[in-house]
Amino acid sequence: MEPSSCLDVASFAEAYEMSELLEEANDFVLRNFWEVSATEKFKDLPAEKLLDILRCDGLCVPSELAVFRAVSSWVEADPEERLGQAGILMTGVRFPLMTFREFREVRAINLRMECLGNKEVELYGSALKEFAFSLPKTQDQCRVRHPRDALVLVGGDMLNLDTGQRIASGELWFANSLRSGMGLVKEIEWRRLGEMPDKPKFRHGVAVMAGRLYVIGGCYFYTKDDIMKSAYSYVPVQNSWKRLADMQEFRSNFPVVVHEERLYAIGGDKEINLNVDSVEMYNPDTDSWSFVQPLDQALSGHAVTVIDGGIFISGGFNSKYVCLVTMFMYHPERGTTYLADMTHDRAQHCMEPLQGHLYVAGGVCNLRKFYTDQQACEVYNPVADSWTAFASLSVPHVGAASAVLEGKFYILGGYCQDDYSESGLVHRFDPSTQRWQNMGKLPGAVTDIRACLLRLPQHFRL
Repeated sequence: MEPSSCLDVASFAEAYEMSELLEEANDFVLRNFWEVSATEKFKDLPAEKLLDILRCDGLCVPSELAVFRAVSSWVEADPEERLGQAGILMTGVRFPLMTFREFREVRAINLRMECLGNKEVELYGSALKEFAFSLPKTQDQCRVRHPRDALVLVGGDMLNLDTGQRIASGELWFANSLRSGMGLVKEIEWRRLGEMPDKPKFRHGVAVMAGRLYVIGGCYFYTKDDIMKSAYSYVPVQNSWKRLADMQEFRSNFPVVVHEERLYAIGGDKEINLNVDSVEMYNPDTDSWSFVQPLDQALSGHAVTVIDGGIFISGGFNSKYVCLVTMFMYHPERGTTYLADMTHDRAQHCMEPLQGHLYVAGGVCNLRKFYTDQQACEVYNPVADSWTAFASLSVPHVGAASAVLEGKFYILGGYCQDDYSESGLVHRFDPSTQRWQNMGKLPGAVTDIRACLLRLPQHFRL
């Protein structure tokens, strides 16, 4: 489904009473409203359909000004016929959520619209009344979206200069809703999902396959014997955990990915300051781990993701714990194929697939004999085998978690290498605006955490 076709799909599904397809199409419209409102099909929407969309809490927009602009473009597509409907449509715009700067644009556009055609319309006065005298704090005013897939946080650590005071987390949290308040104010409603069995952990591997959450390896403290090779799976429908076969090798600070219905644990530290080049594959049918083709070199703190059937690996620490600029494709049988290097070296960073590209953000980089924060961000085009920069992070995110939710790149938590302070913030990159948004704070552990998307039963979210 695409922004240019989703409205046609919704009309088709409604005409032929295809309820599941209609639900999917309507949800696509809500979460991609800004892109949909720029299409020609949007201008053909009946007024009552448009009003239904505007009044929906789950409408996904950068700010309420985007909703107002969409209504204005719809009216101006046929002002003679539509100016009379502008007043009722404006009731779907939540003016109290705008800032004063945004409302100045409302005044300019409304006055321009009132000059169109011959009909007597007065829009600015009612908008001003709502903007000035309504309170934005109520549930009715905020946009509250409940994504179908829940963004889940697993484990992590709370930094403390005194390592003896550090406490790893065994908790799981999930984002039940995304709230859009006044102007650019965003926040996430976090709920506790439960606790992992066995020990708490950080620098572990997390993946979702066939509706199950897998939590693998990691460490529970900072000494030589605290690295694990255990594996567990969680089934949301049963709200239950199962102990799986152990990996062959102890691993921490490593990623786990799903490729062709198998899990792959790639590289990592098997001891403190000793990383490995080995890769293990988990077969859920036999509950067993086996070694596959190793990496070209030992790696830890690297980022891995799968796009178009290929396993891509960026950056990380080599065996001397130097941050790398490398990018390569890995195959479990054929091994490594090197691609264009990143512009910046980095490790302990995040990489996620989005719109056919790979977005890389956060981590640390080399500075003479020291590490420092890497706030520059870049995106990889696998077709052109090339990198381009995108908006830099406003704060460091070292050892952060990441995920793509509803077409946006989330980077969650981490710490600042330069002063070793925690960064419990969540930032979200929106490719439609090319900007990072502050989404609030994490509910618990802030660094060396892992994140994934998981479909949860409805009763978890009520």
